[in-house]
Amino acid sequence: MTIQSVIESKLSNAFHIGHLDVVNESHMHNVAPGSESHFKVTIVSENFDDVLLIKRHRLVNAALADELRQIHALALHTLTPQEWSDRQGKVSDSPKCRGGGKNQ
Repeated sequence: MTIQSVIESKLSNAFHIGHLDVVNESHMHNVAPGSESHFKVTIVSENFDDVLLIKRHRLVNAALADELRQIHALALHTLTPQEWSDRQGKVSDSPKCRGGGKNQ
C-alpha cells in the first residue's frame, strides 16, 4: 500500500469527508523518482465547522501521526463545506521547490 493511499484511507476514516484530494508532489522536489516524500492534501469536512485553522491542522496531523514520521512535507488545505464553496472548489498551487539543489 502506498503512503498516498494510506493517507487517503486514514483521513476518510477520521473525518466526515465532503471532498478529499491527496496529491504526491514529490516529483517537484529533488528526490528519487517514485518517492513519496511531499504531499498536498485538500480536505473538506463538516468536522472543521467553527474550528480554528491551527486546530484543523492538528486534527489532521493527529490522524496521520505515523505517516508524518515517514514524509518530509505535508501541505494542508483544511476547509469547511462553505469555505470550499466560496473558493469555487479551488486551492492555491504549491510553490516551486527552492531547495536541495533542484534546478529552478
